[in-house]
Amino acid sequence: MKNSKKTNQDNADGKQSDLEFNKSHAENEFLTTNQGVKINDNNNSLKSGERGPSLLEDFILREKITHFDHERIPERIVHARGSGAHGYFELYEPMGKYTKAGFLNDTSIKTPVFVRFSTVAGSRGSTDLARDVRGFAVKFYTQEGVFDLVGNNMPVFFIQDAMKFPDLIHAVKAEPHNEIPQAASAHDTFWDFISLMPESMHMIMWVMSDRAIPRSLRMMEGFGVHTFRFVNDKNEAHFVKFHWKPKLGTHGVAWDEAQKISGKNSDFHKQDLWEAIEEGNFPEWELGVQIIPESDEHKYDFDLLDPTKLIPEELVPVTIIGKMVLNKNPDNFFAETEQVAFHPGHIVPGIDFTNDPLLQGRLFSYTDTQLSRLGSPNFHEIPINRTIAPMHNHQRDGHMRQEIAVGKVSYHPNSLGGGCPFQAKMDQGGFTSFNERVDAHKVRERSKSFSDHFSQAALFYNSQTPIEQDHIVSALSFELGKVETVAIRERMLGLLNQVDANLAAKVAKNLGIPVPKNPEKPMNHGVGADDKGNQEPSKANQNIVPSDALSMLKNPTISNTIATRQIAFLCNEGVNADSVKVMKTALKNAGAKAVIIAPHLGTIVSEEGTEIPVEQTYKIAASVLFDGVFIPSGKGIADLSKIKEVKEFLNDSYHHCKFIAAEGEGAKIIKNNSDIKEDPGILLSENHSDKNLNVSFIKALGRHRFWEREKNI
Repeated sequence: MKNSKKTNQDNADGKQSDLEFNKSHAENEFLTTNQGVKINDNNNSLKSGERGPSLLEDFILREKITHFDHERIPERIVHARGSGAHGYFELYEPMGKYTKAGFLNDTSIKTPVFVRFSTVAGSRGSTDLARDVRGFAVKFYTQEGVFDLVGNNMPVFFIQDAMKFPDLIHAVKAEPHNEIPQAASAHDTFWDFISLMPESMHMIMWVMSDRAIPRSLRMMEGFGVHTFRFVNDKNEAHFVKFHWKPKLGTHGVAWDEAQKISGKNSDFHKQDLWEAIEEGNFPEWELGVQIIPESDEHKYDFDLLDPTKLIPEELVPVTIIGKMVLNKNPDNFFAETEQVAFHPGHIVPGIDFTNDPLLQGRLFSYTDTQLSRLGSPNFHEIPINRTIAPMHNHQRDGHMRQEIAVGKVSYHPNSLGGGCPFQAKMDQGGFTSFNERVDAHKVRERSKSFSDHFSQAALFYNSQTPIEQDHIVSALSFELGKVETVAIRERMLGLLNQVDANLAAKVAKNLGIPVPKNPEKPMNHGVGADDKGNQEPSKANQNIVPSDALSMLKNPTISNTIATRQIAFLCNEGVNADSVKVMKTALKNAGAKAVIIAPHLGTIVSEEGTEIPVEQTYKIAASVLFDGVFIPSGKGIADLSKIKEVKEFLNDSYHHCKFIAAEGEGAKIIKNNSDIKEDPGILLSENHSDKNLNVSFIKALGRHRFWEREKNI
């Protein structure tokens, strides 16, 4: 094979452009392992049958993922930026019909948990408000051992096979030649990869939606992503999907707002979670499951083992089985949030795996990663990772060993130690894998049932409200507008056109290029190379169009509570104290928090002569850090119109579709602002201490935003 490394002299002399260099080395250059073995299939792991489990003997997969797992130390390669909290899980009803897992059958216990939320692409120093998937990993410290539900805030993923995970992350990370951009997907390498991987199109719809820029970690859903198995004490199995439903509802922010939050407070989500718990506003989620009998495995027009697919809730409703409450912040960020080690392979009796090829690769990858990041096979002995169940085995020594084993026996079977510890039978709680029949050839292929890459992407897009669809169009236009290579933009328009022609046309107009009449059609990389006779990606007919559960704005599970919302009170010397007090009390009773903002810290004097403590100044505060705005009445309030920061604050609030309330002199400031057009999201009263205004404002805040305003901006 030719040496494909470009020399420093080539660069210095400028003899070859990058394109010329790539072309000159393209011929006779093949993918190989690190040992020089040519690779025939770099898209599929070795499995026992096209829908069977991945095989340990796959040296190509193991080499590729091992190298990837060890590329960064000690920071996580993905999910590096995280926030964590302690809490508990409480079961509503026993689930013995489906699973023998103890913590899912005993309603009298509170199972301790530790949860870590994270962004995926950025480094530890990146911003909380990047457009990105959010990790949602829960460690259950059950009485039968540790169970880790390692998921995301989106129910699907970019790829179908773990073989492609290193490629995906390499593509989305900062480009290696200049380490730009950080924590962003709006660049050529990411979209080059996506444009050649049509299996990613469903996930792209999610990432380009407002799900990727949540208002708070406390206001996002969580999903197990993969299909798992429940196994009961009769050894009967059911497929299961896990869902976390937030009690505060599911909410996002505007993209412009997200960018400004990153500039004002890059720790916005981390601080929001920490302060909510410190103030006793404990975040809560309900755990739901979608349960499918084994007999229905092939019932649907999608494959349950395909991680790029979800099960519409209209086909299989989500059954709520318990709740999780986070009630304690970590005592030490590094010792707990950084050293916590999750692994989808940490399961307990009653829960088991399926042959999802992405899950199968993760079962190898996570342990391998912990060995690199935490430096020892004894990472399970770090306090945050310790099981609360008794631990007995013959594993010994290793770097940073803490357990002091006594006696001379470190093997099984033995007689010198009395045979201890013993193997546990099934009725003694011993774990046994589900007895699934596997009878197939070893292949590097993917099932044809994985080849539909567009129907669920279309389902997601068509399930959104017009406002949410506009946000997806804007996100795609922004991201692809940052792509410098026109051919990549054109390929993406071709793929978007297969999702929805309207969507593609709108994005194309913003990019200033037409939707290709005969777009390049990438082969179905998931199924295999064309020399194996495989077909192009397909699009199945959807039985469910649309699915309300996929829309944040029309999702029937959304709560109208305004608990823990932050409302900015724009004040000044001479404010009416009664106006402030009445609205502040009403918001407090509804669970929200009023924050007094004024030209200076300390206190301001009301027109009645009382002192009002100030929490932030206009130089410090920013609209993007609040959920709504109130301007009280008072003789001194009129002077706010002379403060530049106040005008910027109001204009940003207006453009980000937030609800604004004002009374008396405060209402006049809104009416005199030529940049603000009155609409149902602007609530004004000529009176002060108007209780009707309080009621209307609180009801409006329950909607989160008045997104309809975007049509007039």
